[in-house]
Amino acid sequence: MRLSQDPTIDTVAKLGAVSVGMFAFVFVVMVPLYNVLCDALGINGKTSSEAYISVSAEVDETRSIKVQFIATNNDGMPWAFSPQVTEMLVHPGAANDTVFFAANPTLNTMVAQAIPSVSPSRAAEYFHKTECFCFEQQPLDGNGEAEMPLQFIVDQDLPADIKTITLSYTLFDVTSLIGDKVASR
Repeated sequence: MRLSQDPTIDTVAKLGAVSVGMFAFVFVVMVPLYNVLCDALGINGKTSSEAYISVSAEVDETRSIKVQFIATNNDGMPWAFSPQVTEMLVHPGAANDTVFFAANPTLNTMVAQAIPSVSPSRAAEYFHKTECFCFEQQPLDGNGEAEMPLQFIVDQDLPADIKTITLSYTLFDVTSLIGDKVASR
């Protein structure tokens, strides 16, 4: 079927339609498909965004797992953000506490959201946060500082070959997404 008498216009129209179709396929189909596939295979390194409720208080004191903490800022996030300790030895099944420190060096109130990631990715399902600053957005006044608590349990079912778990947080500025709520503080 011809769209016009000029074959060049026909070709440009077809190429435009193919380009739009490819763009839609990549962003509408591939991203959700990728997320489903990673979740099904357990290779996403994501932890739950909800508090874990421990059903067993049994601690395996025969094993020690090194947990490392890394804090980074997304581009454009001016806060100072760091873990109080960079690593600790924990026993599977034991409740553990640590703190992350944040400071807002700007004059304005800002809101941050921390996104966690666990490495190796297959350890993510065995790393349970019972309390985490990442569960909620964190507002901080200009020139303000905050200690942000983290409580976690490493599951006893963690595979024996995993000796080190790295918990990494990336801090994002979400102030513009909150907008009026920040201004009314």
